[in-house]
Amino acid sequence: MPQTGVRDLKIHLSAYLRKVEAGLTVVITKHGKPIGRIVPVGQSTETQLETLSHAGLIAWNKQKLEPLTPVAQARGERTVSDLLLADRE
Repeated sequence: MPQTGVRDLKIHLSAYLRKVEAGLTVVITKHGKPIGRIVPVGQSTETQLETLSHAGLIAWNKQKLEPLTPVAQARGERTVSDLLLADRE
């Protein structure tokens, strides 16, 4: 995965954008530390997580999370957001 400093990114922006168009993610660094990234539009969540993991921004074991059971459920026709709005009034 290509990395570039802010100054180099400014100078060679077109070249880095071509890399992004080709499907690569570009990590932007400041004083050697990652501060941002440019990613292609439409990357899958898994690809984005792998990119963040390779950049050292997250630790990910590549396992999918099990869905959580809701802590509470609304009874009746009203949604939880309806109940919250009514409670705020």
